[in-house]
Order: sequence, then structure tokens, then C-alpha cells
Amino acid sequence: MTDVKNKFPILAGILLAILLAAMDQTIVATAMPEIVRELHGLEHLSWVFTAYMLASTITVPIYGKLSDLLGRRTLYIVAIIIFLLGSILSGAAHTMLQLILFRGIQGIGGGAIMVTSIALIADIFPPAERGKWMGIIGGAFGIASIAGPLLGGWITDNVSWRWVFYVNIPLALIAIVVLSLTLPKIARKVEKVYIDYLGAFLLMTTLVPFLLAVVWGGSTYPWGSGEILSLFGIAFISLFFFVWREESINEPILSLRLFGNRAFTLSVLATLLTAAGMFGAILYIPLFSQTVLGSSATGAGLALTPMMLALVVASATSGQIVSRTGHYRYIVIGGIALSAIAVYLFSTIGPETTTLGLSLRMVLLGLGLGPTMSIFNIVVQNAFDARRTGEVTAAVQMFRSIGGTIGTAILGGVMNAELAHRLASGASQAVAFSGAVDRVFFFGTFFLVTAFALVLFLPQLALRKSNRPKLEEAGIELEQNLGHTDMAHSSS
Repeated sequence: MTDVKNKFPILAGILLAILLAAMDQTIVATAMPEIVRELHGLEHLSWVFTAYMLASTITVPIYGKLSDLLGRRTLYIVAIIIFLLGSILSGAAHTMLQLILFRGIQGIGGGAIMVTSIALIADIFPPAERGKWMGIIGGAFGIASIAGPLLGGWITDNVSWRWVFYVNIPLALIAIVVLSLTLPKIARKVEKVYIDYLGAFLLMTTLVPFLLAVVWGGSTYPWGSGEILSLFGIAFISLFFFVWREESINEPILSLRLFGNRAFTLSVLATLLTAAGMFGAILYIPLFSQTVLGSSATGAGLALTPMMLALVVASATSGQIVSRTGHYRYIVIGGIALSAIAVYLFSTIGPETTTLGLSLRMVLLGLGLGPTMSIFNIVVQNAFDARRTGEVTAAVQMFRSIGGTIGTAILGGVMNAELAHRLASGASQAVAFSGAVDRVFFFGTFFLVTAFALVLFLPQLALRKSNRPKLEEAGIELEQNLGHTDMAHSSS
């Protein structure tokens, strides 16, 4: 793994797998009207996305830890196969309930693909070189967000919605072949592998009820209903036993000792808050474009393009800067500050807003969010030895998913309450919707301002130049410095 040329086929396979998982949500969204028409079951529509999200969020920390213990090569290929199986079954579904079940299988594979991809980049490149490649991965998310809706719409209109899932087959097979031929076996050397099955179960029984309560609260059931309170109660009890379990064993699924590291704690909390704040833009800007500005359905679908293009550029550029300079702190602070300003500016949009004005706000938000897509992974990976890479990478991914779910629920509640109030007061639908969207972004600003306040305390740690343990790397660096000193003395 020392020859850079040998790494490009591996990177190509990893990027292809990432595009598969990242594009899955957006490509399916544009096909949903046709899926509902054919399979019926409109009342189960949200579950097509919820099943994937739940399965993915739960899988991430478990898969991250297993990849640290067992090695990533085989587990990565298995994850792609699971995703491929879920895709084939989803395309063949004949009822909405079947589709929901098969989307859960897809989510298991998709979550595992995401965390293992980022951990593999960390295996291949040391932290000092990792930024430029993490930036490219962040850019892949942006590309997937743009290409997904367009490709999904075209396939649905010209072929069949089933091919929205079947299109994954050739891409996944290519990724499997490339990675099988090129990916080395990088495994942790342990005498005995111990898997914390009880910890994994308790984590599942914590996350599933909590996320379901957040998704259903205020929409399917009132927040104070017995169903929602019961779900929160189950989550709290499971969390209590999860904490007890993880504190009492040597190889926990998610070590609580990680939170004793300031760089880790601030990174995962900032990731959660940033994800919560950004979902308003992703969810409501296309609706605003169509409902208030009168854009066509195609135009509304393309409304996010300026943000995603800016995100791709910012992600790749910030990654290059981190790799060249070794500094990440001010980039993260500046990125979240830009995001907060952009979200606040979205709270001022209205019927008089031009497409140009909306696009400029989108570009500003993309420039701010771009660095956060990859740098937090580098920060947490650099803060610990390589043997914890999968675990800490999974934690960032898990908190991003939780943040997105929480943000969607809270901002959706704000949207519904404000829209109902304005319509009840006699406002027209366009004006009422515009005012409700403004209120959503005003509240979303608080998430990002809080994230900004947190990252002000993010430490700037020196990025390691190898994947060796910290003490070993420090010893080698000391020997090199002493050698240079001796040479300088002898030459003088």
C-alpha cells in the first residue's frame, strides 16, 4: 500500500460503492408517486424511507466496531452484497409492505457501506494525507444528491420504477469485482475476537424506539400520547442498560470513554447539530420554489443544484487545504459560520425573492456545509489510534443520522404549526407557506449557531503522518529529528 498508483483502483471501487448508497435515497424519492400508484398503500409511504433510515442508523455503529475487530475487506464486500440483495428484492416487490421490508435490507447494506468506505480511506491514507480524499468523498455525496432525482425521474418516466432499484445491479457487481481484486486484508491483530452482542442489542433497542418517537411525534401521534411516551420510555431504559453494559466490558460496541476526548465529543455534537439545521434547506427549498415562486416540478427538483455544486467544490477544496497545511480548526469554524449565516438569510425569503437570490443563498450554504462533510471524520480518526478507526467513524455517521432525524421532526413540527396558524388567519396558501418556511429557517439557525459555539473549542491537533500507533510514530519522529541534528553537527 505504499505505491500511490496501486490505490486508484481501490478508490474507484470505494467511490462507486459510496455513490450507490448515497444516491439510493434521492433516486427513490422521485419514483415514489409511481410506486404508490402501482402498489397502493399511500398510508405507508413514509415507511419506505423510515425503514431504510432506521436500518442504516442501527447498522453503522455495529458494523464500524466489527470492521475494527475482523478487518474491513470481507465485511465491505458483504455489505455491498446485502445492498445488492435489497435492491433486487425492492425492484421485485408486489406490495408496499414487501417494499418496506426490502428497503430495510437495503438500509443495512447502505449504512455498512458508508461507514466502511470512510474507514477504508483511513486505512489507506494517514491523517496528514486523508483530507483530499475525504473531500472527494464529500463531493460524491453532492453529486449523488444532484444526479439521483434526475436519474430517478428519467428511469421512472422512460422505463419503470423497478429499474430505479435494478440499476444498482451492474454498478454493485463492478464494485464487488474491483474491490475483491484490489482491496488488501487489513485486520487488527487480536488473539481472540469478542463481539458484544448484548451491547449491539441494547443499542438497537435504544435507537429504534427513540427514532420512531421522533419521526411519529406530532404527526402520526401527539407528542403526549401513550404511544410516543412509551417509545421514549423504552429508549431511556435501554440507554441506561446500554451505558452500564459498555462501561463493564473490554470491547464495547461504542466505548463511552471516547467522549472523554474533547475533539471527539465536540465533533459528534457539531455533526448532529449541523445535520439538524441543514435538513430545512433540503426538505423545504424545493417546495418553496414550486409553491411560492411558481417553478415547475422539474425546476423545483433542480432547486438544490446550486447548493450541491458549491458543496462539492467546498468539500474537495477544504480537503486539499487540510492535507497541505495540516490545519482544520479554522476551516470548520468558518464553514459552520457560513452555514449559519446562509440559513438565517433563508429566513428572509418571500414571494418577492428572485431565483437568483435563492440560488445565491444556496451557494453560500453549500460552501459552508462542504467542509463539515469530511473534516469531522478526519478529526475523530486522528484523535485515536488506527485500531479504533471504524468505531469513531461510525459514531460520526450515527450522530449525523440522529441529527437529521431530530431536525426533520422539530422543523417539520414548526412548519406544520406555523402553516396552520397562518392559513387559519386568512392568509393565502403561497403567503402562508412562505411565512412558515421563514420560521423553519429561523429555528434552524439556532442549531447551527449552537454548533458554531461548540467548534470554537475544537482543539487543533497535529495530523499524524502515518497509521502507526501514536507512541511508535512519536518515537520514529524523535529518531529522525535526532538524526538530522547529528548530521547538522557533523557537517559543521
